[in-house]
Amino acid sequence: MAKVLVAPASPYSCKVRMAAAYLDIPLEAVLVETSSPTEEFLKANPLGKIPVLIADDGETIFDSRAITQYLNRQSGNKLFPRNPAKRTDAERLEALADGIADCALAHVYERRSRPEEIVHLPWLDKQWGKVTNALDALNANPPKLGKKITGGQIALRSVLGYLDLRFAGKWEKGRSRLKRWAARFDEKFPELKALLPA
Repeated sequence: MAKVLVAPASPYSCKVRMAAAYLDIPLEAVLVETSSPTEEFLKANPLGKIPVLIADDGETIFDSRAITQYLNRQSGNKLFPRNPAKRTDAERLEALADGIADCALAHVYERRSRPEEIVHLPWLDKQWGKVTNALDALNANPPKLGKKITGGQIALRSVLGYLDLRFAGKWEKGRSRLKRWAARFDEKFPELKALLPA
């Protein structure tokens, strides 16, 4: 069985695990510690970043978007539409969700890695401004949820789960449509909810 190296709180790990579960592609989740990477981990991804998919033949695929594209090919294109315009929409949504995750993680790492007296508040404000701009755009026009979902929708649900974990009470105000979207996603795909960042 293929393995995926993950961390339970990572929105990127969550996205990949949710995508595989949605596609019925079995993956063994292996927890890794990115702050003290093992030699085996660095061999799989010299960047020491997660997630990393290790295929049955030992091939490694890293960066969550590369992994979702790999899973899409393995599933016969069930994660991203074949129609070029719809595929672009799904890929753009995934990029937007990943961008929110990038900014939120930059915010978390700034506070985690620096003493409070040298935390750079203008940097935090800039990152949070990007998060709120993206969330406002998504709240104004949440993606439609049908019987099938895309990699972009999975990425969005993953990052909203991460925001619930790290920024509960801070991101939701004024974004009731996006909160309802997440709740509907969980109702339609309850088997994926257990894989949200924790």
